[in-house]
Amino acid sequence: MGGLINEARIALHAIWTRRWIALAVAWGVCIAGWLVVSQIPSRYDSKARVFVQMRSVLPTGADSMQAANDDAHDIDTVRQTLTSAVSLEKVVRGTDLAKTVSSDRDVADRVAGLQNAIKIVAQQDNLFEITTTAASPKLAAAITQKLIDIFVETNLSSDRSQNTQTLAFLDGQLQTLGTKLQDAEAKRASFQNNYLGALPGTGSISDRIGAARTQMSQVDGDLAAAQSSMAALSGQMAATPKTIAGAGIAPGVGPARARLAAIQGQLSDAYGRGYTDSHPDVIALKRQLAQAQAAARGEPLTGGSDGGVANPAYSSLQAMMTDKGSTVAALQARKQQLQSDLDQLNAKLAGDPAVAAEQGDIDRNYDVLKSQYDQLLAQREQVSLRSQAQTQTDAVKFSVIDPPTVPRTPTAPNRPLLLTGVLIVGLAAGIGAAFALGQLQGTFPTAQKLEKVTGMAVIGSIGEMVTRQQTELRRRRLTWLAGGFAALGLAYVALLGVEMLQRGLAA
Repeated sequence: MGGLINEARIALHAIWTRRWIALAVAWGVCIAGWLVVSQIPSRYDSKARVFVQMRSVLPTGADSMQAANDDAHDIDTVRQTLTSAVSLEKVVRGTDLAKTVSSDRDVADRVAGLQNAIKIVAQQDNLFEITTTAASPKLAAAITQKLIDIFVETNLSSDRSQNTQTLAFLDGQLQTLGTKLQDAEAKRASFQNNYLGALPGTGSISDRIGAARTQMSQVDGDLAAAQSSMAALSGQMAATPKTIAGAGIAPGVGPARARLAAIQGQLSDAYGRGYTDSHPDVIALKRQLAQAQAAARGEPLTGGSDGGVANPAYSSLQAMMTDKGSTVAALQARKQQLQSDLDQLNAKLAGDPAVAAEQGDIDRNYDVLKSQYDQLLAQREQVSLRSQAQTQTDAVKFSVIDPPTVPRTPTAPNRPLLLTGVLIVGLAAGIGAAFALGQLQGTFPTAQKLEKVTGMAVIGSIGEMVTRQQTELRRRRLTWLAGGFAALGLAYVALLGVEMLQRGLAA
C-alpha cells in the first residue's frame, strides 16, 4: 500500500513540475474541440399528429370498386402523397427554403434533402405522426404545416377529377361495346329468321335437340306411369261387379236414392246418440244429405230383372279408367309431337352441319358482349353514384390531432454535453501529456528510486534552498497558473451562455 502511495506521489510530482505544459495542452485541445462543436449544424424536429380516414357515404357493398381498396392501400396512399416529389417541391417553393434556391437543380437538391428529413410513422391504422427536421425551429414547423395544407388541397380535388376522367372513359367504352352489341343482335336475329325460324324451340339447334330429348324422357316416364295405372284399374274393374243386390231397397231405386237413404239413417243415428245440430258430424251429414237429395231428384227409377242395382264402386272405377285413358292419349300425342320435332331438328343438323357451328359462334359472341356491357354499365353507375356523393361530402376525413410544434431546443447536437465533454477531454489530455513527458525524462524524483535503478546505496540527499525572490516568483507563477485554468473554465461558461442565447433567438 505504501508503494502505491509513493508511486502516486511521484506521478503527481511529475505532473506538477510540468503544469505549464498541461495547461497549454488543455487549452489547445479545448479550443480545437470547441471549434469543431461550433461547426456542427443544429437540427430541430417539428412533430404533428394527424388522423386520416378514407370514408364513403355509400353503404357497404354498394361500391365494389371502392371496397376492393383495403386499409393498407389507403395508408400507403397517404405516405406517398405526403412525401411525393411534387408535394415536396411545393413545400420548397412555399416556405423559406425558396430563398435558398436559384435554379431547378437547387430545388431538386432541397427536395432530396426533405425526403430524408421527413418521417411519417403510422401509430395506428389511421393515425400518423409527421416529423420534420430542419436547421431552425420555425422552418421545421413551417414545412410540417405546409405538408398538411398540400395534402388537404390535393385530396379535395384529386378524387373528383379522377371520377370525372373515369366516367368519361367508361362512357366511351360503353358506346363502343353498345355498337358491337347492336351488330351482334342484328346478326343473331337475321340468322334466326333465315335458318331457324321454322324450327321448333328456342336457342341453338343443339339446345333445342337437348330440350326435346329431355321433354321426351319426361313424357315417356309419365306415359309409363299412366299405363301402369290403367292396368291396375283394369284389374280392379275385372274383380268388381257391375251391380249389387238391392237388399232392403225397393225395386227401381237407384244408387242416388240408396245413398240418400243411407245418409238419412246415419243422421237419425247421430240424433239418437244425442248430437245436436251444431255438432261437426251432424253439420257434415246435413251437407251430404242436401247433395244426395239433389242427386236423387234427378235419378230415374230403374232396376234390373234380378232386383240388383248399379255398383257405385264399379262406376267410380269406370270414371277413373276413362280419365286415365284420356291422359294416356294426351301423352302419346305429346310424344308423337316431340318425336316429330326431334326428327325435324336432326334432319336440319344432318343436312347443314355448318349452321349449328355458325349459330354457336354467334351466340357465344353475343353472350360475351352482353356480359361485358352489363358489367361495364354497373361499374359506370357505381362511379357515378360515388362521384355524386363526393360532391356533397369529403372522401377523406383529415383531422389535425396535434398541430406542428415549434421546438425550443435542437434535437441534435447536444452542445452543452459536447462542450462539457471537450473540457473534460482537454484537461485529461493536459494531465496525460505532463505525465508522459515525466516518464520520458531520465531524472529520479526520489533517492529510493535512484537506489532501485542503480543498485548502489545513496548516502544522502540535499534539499532545495529557495530564496525570497524565488518564493515570490513561484507565488506569481502559481497565480498565473490558476488564472490560466480559471480562464479555461470561464471560456467554457461563456460558450454555454452563447449556446443558450442562440437557442432563445432561434425559438
